[in-house]
Amino acid sequence: MTHSPSYRRILHRMGYYNYQQGLINNFLVQENGWIGHQKKCRNFILKAIEYNKPEKITVLGSGWLMELPLVEMAERTGEICLIDIIHPPEVISQASTLKKVRLIEDDVSGGLIEMVWKASGNRTFLNKLSSLESLTIPEYRSPEDPGLVISLNILTQIEVLPLNLLKKKSRADENEFLQFRRSIQENHLKFLKLYKSVIITDTSELISRPGGKKEKVPTLLVDLPDGIMREEWQWDADLKGRDYNLRHSAFEVSAVIF
Repeated sequence: MTHSPSYRRILHRMGYYNYQQGLINNFLVQENGWIGHQKKCRNFILKAIEYNKPEKITVLGSGWLMELPLVEMAERTGEICLIDIIHPPEVISQASTLKKVRLIEDDVSGGLIEMVWKASGNRTFLNKLSSLESLTIPEYRSPEDPGLVISLNILTQIEVLPLNLLKKKSRADENEFLQFRRSIQENHLKFLKLYKSVIITDTSELISRPGGKKEKVPTLLVDLPDGIMREEWQWDADLKGRDYNLRHSAFEVSAVIF
């Protein structure tokens, strides 16, 4: 799937290009804090492949391939589909060297981005969306058999930019936003449960503030499947402190094969 120019303008106005660039910029600054997380993600994915021995693998949220052992995966399966809303030029270049890898640009929320933009994108403070009741969270559908599905650090990220826009363009309250997030996460898991799947996701953010004050904020609002294999770890995503060492963030991460 190739996005139309009008759809790419929506992505630009909602901040997807800046968001994607921000991920790699943060990685370059915080690299030491990401190494352990990367290694655990890659090892867990290889365990899932060894267990399932799939002929085909579909990755939802392939991003910059930082947590994906792409070369090793290509050695162990017949076909790999990498799906993300935008593929960076560097990823396109790398994938072109691997014959088994196919890139697909698609909205893994099933159309949430366009729906939210049409409902609220052109609104002003004079005609804000009164509530989120009119928004029905779409479900993602794969156009083909995806084989083994890997949801890679995307479950709690699907909501981020649509939610940011709605907070600016609507009068919805926090309960509505909470239900909006929960519905997105439920639909993503609903899709994964249709196939043999692997999910790696943050479940909570651990915030450290000056004076030793700590806070744990849940990012996962649904229950993950028990699965046949599960691992958990902490991801020091903000080891250096982005706001002049006044605040540090880490994430609790869960990985499940089901």
